[in-house]
Amino acid sequence: MESTSIRLGGIDLASTIMNASGPHSAERGEILELSARHGGAILFKSCNLAGLEAPENLKNRGVQHFATLARELTTRGKTVFGSVVGQSAKELVEVAKALDQAGVRALELNLADDFVQNSVAAFASLDRLKSVLEPVRQEVRAALAVKIPPKLSLEPRAVAEIFINLGIAIAVCANDLSKDFSVDLKTATAAGQRRTVSQVHAFFEAGGGKLDLVAVGGINSGRDAYVAHLTGAKAVQVGSALIKEGAGALGRIDRELDNLLTENGKSSVNEIVGTLRFQG
Repeated sequence: MESTSIRLGGIDLASTIMNASGPHSAERGEILELSARHGGAILFKSCNLAGLEAPENLKNRGVQHFATLARELTTRGKTVFGSVVGQSAKELVEVAKALDQAGVRALELNLADDFVQNSVAAFASLDRLKSVLEPVRQEVRAALAVKIPPKLSLEPRAVAEIFINLGIAIAVCANDLSKDFSVDLKTATAAGQRRTVSQVHAFFEAGGGKLDLVAVGGINSGRDAYVAHLTGAKAVQVGSALIKEGAGALGRIDRELDNLLTENGKSSVNEIVGTLRFQG
């Protein structure tokens, strides 16, 4: 659907809708099904060098398993994103290099997971963050994304500045809108005074248009995706809906988003990204 296509981190995507790392993104069969059922980018499950048996959410076969899948899919013209974890900054570099050499278009450094936070501690300070990211940026050609912890002690503006200065193109942020948040889609207007409504929104404002955002969490419908785009996200990752419905969830949400764009007089999702306003 042309209306839901986007350019993210310099990469043209057929859809703003993509899978979150984890659900249906670890084994060859399920990845191929995702690829066949949806025209957008495919994000692999987070992987490390040798693979993990625990924790369960990061259980994976190791980077070479995903590198082989990346080569297979890219030869078919599929846009593939890799996701990287590790127990040291050095391991992050090695995993990123292996996926980069296999042809992935973007690399998500999953620095948000507790497993990585407890070992690498990239967000312990701004200096530590820079020291973790800089070697990866120097070693790979792919666009780089960083998944940010939902609870961040550092100031978004300072983190965004490091990303921009290092050439980190994408920040993957929590779509942590409050349950009572309401917005009129027609006017992109929310009630109340101007405020920051989510981590996505905070980094949209902090990045000043120089940083692309991906929203993760709570994307179960086209409306959820539409609202996330209003807050500044250029793309959204779907997790829970994939677990419940299977690969067809991506296409459903894409169609719902397309219909909402038409209903609200928009020909492209680009017209709504970051346009959230407030009544007050």
